[in-house]
Amino acid sequence: MSVVVASTIKRGSAAGASHGAIYLVDVAKDRVAQVLDWKAGGVNWSIPGGGRGLRGIAFDGQRVFVTVADALFAFTPDFELLAVYRSPYLAKCHDIACFERTLYIVCQGFNAVLGFNLDENRFDRGLHIKRTSGGLQGSPFDPQTAVGPGPGDSLGLNSLWCDSRGMFLCGSGVLGLLLFNASSVERLVTLPRGVHNARPWRDGVLFNDTGAHATRFLTPTANRVFSAPRYPESVLSGAAPGEDDPAGTGDREQQGFVRGLCVLDDSTFVAGSSPATIALHNLDTMKTIKSVTIATDPRQSIHSLAIWPYAVPD
Repeated sequence: MSVVVASTIKRGSAAGASHGAIYLVDVAKDRVAQVLDWKAGGVNWSIPGGGRGLRGIAFDGQRVFVTVADALFAFTPDFELLAVYRSPYLAKCHDIACFERTLYIVCQGFNAVLGFNLDENRFDRGLHIKRTSGGLQGSPFDPQTAVGPGPGDSLGLNSLWCDSRGMFLCGSGVLGLLLFNASSVERLVTLPRGVHNARPWRDGVLFNDTGAHATRFLTPTANRVFSAPRYPESVLSGAAPGEDDPAGTGDREQQGFVRGLCVLDDSTFVAGSSPATIALHNLDTMKTIKSVTIATDPRQSIHSLAIWPYAVPD
C-alpha cells in the first residue's frame, strides 16, 4: 500500500490557533506523521470556514504545491517553504491538479479555474464558468489583467480533474459532473447537491456525497455506497457539544463530513471524513478495508488527499 498525504481544516478555530495541517499517513502500518501545522493569519474569523486550513495538494518535480483559501504555496518535499504565489482571482480555493505543465486551481469565489504556468511560475490563464440561457458556458480570461469575472460563488465549484479528454469540474451547486473540452461545457451526469471531489473513474463517477455522509461510485446501472466511519461519543475529543465554537461562527462539530478522495489502484480508493479520518475502500468487494484515525476532534476535517510520491521525511 501507499503513503497518503492529507490536508485538513479545523472548523471553529480562533485567531492564533492551529486551523489546519498536513499529514503523511502510511496506510499499511497505520502510522501518521504531522509535517506541517498552519496558524497563519489573514483569516476572516467571524464567518464559518473563513479561509481556514490547508486545501488542495499537487506535485511537480521536487515541488509540493498546497493552496490556502487565497494563495498558492510551493514547498520542498520536506516542507520547507519555497515561494508564495497570489492572484486577485484566488478566492475560496479548493481542488488543484497538474496537467501538461499547468497547475489548475478551482477558485470557488469567482466561479473560475486559474492556470499556473509551472515553467514560468505565473498565472497565465483563467476560465470563468457561468450560467447562460443555453446552460453553463466556459469563458477564458487573462488573470494578469483586471478584465476578469467579478466575485461570486453561485456554482460552489470545488472539484477538478484533468486528463486527455479535458477538464472535469463539479461543485455543490452544479448538480452534475461537467467536462470542459477547450470549447464547450458539457454536463456528463447528474449528481446530488453538495458533492465534493467528483472525478471519472473506471466506467463511472467517483465522488463524495457530503449530504449523505458517504462516498459513492455511480454508473448508468449501479450505485455503490461506502458510508463514512462513525465514532462513539466517548471516543471524540475537543470541546464539549455546545462549546465547540470558540470563534462564535456557527462552525460546529460534525461527524461524517466527507471530503478528500484519491485512487490507490484499479479497485481501491481512499476517502476522507471528519473527525480527520481516511478510509480505504475496495470497489470490487464492496468492503471497507481499514480506516486510519488522524484526529478525534470532529471540528478537524480532511480537505484533500493524494498519493505521496516522495520518500517519507524523517
